[in-house]
Amino acid sequence: MQKKCWLHILFLCYLAALLRITVFRNGFGTHGFCADGVINLKLFAEYLPLIRTRDWDRILYLFVGNIIWFVPLGMYVRYRKSEHGILRAAVLGFGLSLFIETMQYMAGTGISELDDLILNTAGAALGALLLHGHLFWFRQLRGETP
Repeated sequence: MQKKCWLHILFLCYLAALLRITVFRNGFGTHGFCADGVINLKLFAEYLPLIRTRDWDRILYLFVGNIIWFVPLGMYVRYRKSEHGILRAAVLGFGLSLFIETMQYMAGTGISELDDLILNTAGAALGALLLHGHLFWFRQLRGETP
């Protein structure tokens, strides 16, 4: 029971960190609320200038970072709900990402991008898939049937 409690606390800390780096990066105030938001609906448009200038570090940071930050969400969802865990993780990843992108727009603390929705959703699904594979592998080692 204590292990599960720590897992939930750790997950809440993850969510707090995720919101801090995405939405509340400059603190939170009401000045300019809904006035400074930017929306980018062109898929991966931000990456094209970076590819032209060969800024591979920035591309890796943005592309992989958007995926990696949502892997823990997918793992947590898969751990909590084994049935349909991967699909549920993807749906919840999309929902959380949509919430974050909306809040970034409203607070003017980032660019709300369609790519982020796609990459974050993929990250959540990847996290669930990784945990699924991990659990499957351990069951095989113990001789259990899936």
